[in-house]
Amino acid sequence: MTDIAALKARLPDIRIEDHPTLVRQKSRDFFWYSPVLKRELDHVTGDCVVFVKSTDDVVATLAACYALDIPVTPRGTGTGNYGQAMPLSRGAVLDLSFMDKIVSIEPGVLVAEAGAVMAEIDKQTQADSGQELRLHPSTAKTATIGGFVAGGSGGVGSITWGGLRDWGNVTRLKVVTMEASPRILDLTGEDLHKVSHAYGTNGIITEVEMPLTTAFKWIDVIVGFDTLAEAAAFANETGEADGILKKQLAVVAAPAAHDYFNRHRRWIPRDKHVVCAMIAPQNYDAFLTITRRRRGAQLLFSTSDMSEADRKGLPDIYELGWNHTTLRALKIDPAITYLQTLYPFPNQLELVSKIHAVFGDEVVAHLEFVRFDGKITCFGLPLVKFTTEARLEEIIRIHEDMGAPVFNPHRYTLEEGGMKQTDEAQLAFKREADPKGLLNPGKMIAWDDPDYDYSSNRTYLFRGMQMEV
Repeated sequence: MTDIAALKARLPDIRIEDHPTLVRQKSRDFFWYSPVLKRELDHVTGDCVVFVKSTDDVVATLAACYALDIPVTPRGTGTGNYGQAMPLSRGAVLDLSFMDKIVSIEPGVLVAEAGAVMAEIDKQTQADSGQELRLHPSTAKTATIGGFVAGGSGGVGSITWGGLRDWGNVTRLKVVTMEASPRILDLTGEDLHKVSHAYGTNGIITEVEMPLTTAFKWIDVIVGFDTLAEAAAFANETGEADGILKKQLAVVAAPAAHDYFNRHRRWIPRDKHVVCAMIAPQNYDAFLTITRRRRGAQLLFSTSDMSEADRKGLPDIYELGWNHTTLRALKIDPAITYLQTLYPFPNQLELVSKIHAVFGDEVVAHLEFVRFDGKITCFGLPLVKFTTEARLEEIIRIHEDMGAPVFNPHRYTLEEGGMKQTDEAQLAFKREADPKGLLNPGKMIAWDDPDYDYSSNRTYLFRGMQMEV
């Protein structure tokens, strides 16, 4: 059990809360998108929450927890979907949300503390220098930049800039190790991959340096089509139009866009498959040219000539994409869940049609077009009508058998979520930076069970996760 009294005695100047209601609230993320994780993780809670306000606070907290053998699970604002920020071994939840300062804004470069909210960063960089972040999640209004780097992989902006782990999309990370005397490390270059998308299992990110790009007053557009294949082909063509600057490019199959996008519903006929895009204003005419040349394309919605009063109350188009699509569907139909898939280049359009012909209405297409390894292709975040866990596993197997890899959002470990193998660089860094294995236990199989067989198709269950009785 966590010796909270001893921890408070070692950290008299740092706020530590152990009220069960608050601790449970801070021990949760959006794991409940998955009925599997809902069953497995719903009981999970920490013992206390430590609210840090500086890198020095993080150093002091990790040193104290190391001495007392207290597990530490880092948390931003809990917008992740896979239990990344949930304390499977109880212990202390390390809340970094008060570390929210923007350290510097320069031409093309931002430095911010890990707890800075990404939409607030964009507001300040736009006001300061007409710049914005290249990438952010659909949860930008609440997500922190450190949480995005530690738990995300891409999102809004990936159609132009690729993924978070693509070279150049993160340029420096300040990381604190979990040792008797924690070290503060500045990681750059290849060392960034030691801690990016590692869920805080091998170091606590306290500061992020990322590139900035020119900010635009993006035009939100929805284009309708009679078939999914036509919508996907148009999105692919738009993605390949390198002269058109775009920030978001997604396809949502009928009738999901009409049924789940409440505030845009009046513009979307129920039988239309839609492309949702964000286009730079100087390239809007070029986008319209592509649209007019595409047979069957129907411009359903555009903010190009809407007043601020008319736009009031409408979510930004990126809040209809990525996992916000899933969230909006769940608000209407709680039985829905989702997958995360890849349709590999160059056969992505053919594969989209083949897979969705197999499943019909059971798996409703939602595609996010991205630049992946320099090529335009698409990820799938399809809406799945959940019946049983066995059927969900079968749907995943069928996708993979047909050539669409699944980054399983119904697993809480790093490896099962996508890698399906050990990340040797991250494991080696954990041995160095977290020798006791106290950082976010249970999320890195390679640390807990080095001989685990990833080809067994069985779910890894962390032995330290015990339900209260």
